[in-house]
Amino acid sequence: MTKTTDILISGGGVAGLTAAAAFGAAGFRVICVDPALPVTEARAEGADLRTTAFLQPAQALLERAGLWDALAPHAAALTVMRIVDAGGPEPVARVTRDFEAADLDPGRPFGWNLPNWLLRREMVARLAELPTVEFRPGTGFAGLTARSEAALVRLTDGDRVSARLLIGADGRGSPVREALGIGVRTIRYGQKAVTFAVAHDIPHGNVSTEVHRTGGPFTLVPLPDLEGRPCSAVVWMERGAEAERLAALPEEVFEAEATARSAGVLGPLTLVTRRTVWPIISQLAGAMTGPRTALMAEAAHVLPPIGAQGLNMSLADLGCLLDLAAQAPDRLGSSDMLDRYARRRHPDIIARVAGIDALNRASMAGAPVARDLRARGIEALHGLAPVRRGLMRLGLGARG
Repeated sequence: MTKTTDILISGGGVAGLTAAAAFGAAGFRVICVDPALPVTEARAEGADLRTTAFLQPAQALLERAGLWDALAPHAAALTVMRIVDAGGPEPVARVTRDFEAADLDPGRPFGWNLPNWLLRREMVARLAELPTVEFRPGTGFAGLTARSEAALVRLTDGDRVSARLLIGADGRGSPVREALGIGVRTIRYGQKAVTFAVAHDIPHGNVSTEVHRTGGPFTLVPLPDLEGRPCSAVVWMERGAEAERLAALPEEVFEAEATARSAGVLGPLTLVTRRTVWPIISQLAGAMTGPRTALMAEAAHVLPPIGAQGLNMSLADLGCLLDLAAQAPDRLGSSDMLDRYARRRHPDIIARVAGIDALNRASMAGAPVARDLRARGIEALHGLAPVRRGLMRLGLGARG
């Protein structure tokens, strides 16, 4: 027997769960599948201890999905993006420039930062409230037969689903993308990111700080206080071998190295979570659509964690799909809807992947001359007010 639905979403990560909530809140029948069970506690085995910064445009989408009210009490506001160059002979700040949200919208932050495990907890709870949404963790995508009127999907538990629209939100190794025969272009940097959270004595003041020296940025992103102490999430990008060495250090030694690499901007850093290591790549799918199918999030694009672009690009994909579906619900999954989706999203994605690639390569610079050029570039870009505001608008999702 084949079950019918409006939308089948393959992928139960943050992007897929948000998509299920958003389409369910809009009244569409949705089935969301993922082979893994969601880990919704910070101390549980397999918990995703990374954080996600939702930029301003994401708030409206989260409100449409009925998620924002549950997430807001746990969010740390991001009011300033601080760039620090510590590329001199010693790892100390030699150039510090602040990009302030008030320059664009007084009284409103750039965005809000939340732990990924908590996002999953609140999103799974929201799906349970929606009568038209069925979340099936432990079940994955197994195969696809696309027909003119529907996508016929086989699931790993043997069930079959007929969906007017199939959404592949199933990660950088997307089974949906592979079933469509869509290739990818991948850039490997030889980098990995060590991710963790720290407590520190100096309050972060809702300032997100990127410290540049070599190997990649060391980024401190505000979190709510933990047991009365200021707390930040950290993404420390380094060459692969160095990242593995750092992750294996004894805790006290690691804390000392992390404090030194941060240029001491928040004082001594104390680990409050375990360390995890993630590979850094850029990846771009050759196409964003197939018959009755749309790719979004990391199934369509992957980029280094710089400037909070990753998930916010994914939510821009979702917002576009949601708008197109709302404008013509009877054309859900049709070739003209999918063509419009690709035309709207693909050029912006290509430009952002290229831009983040360039920023990452500049941050990796090891030669003193290259590091000096980077420092002067930060000063120059910040010193021109129209350029500074334009860069901030682009970072929030505006088209250039």
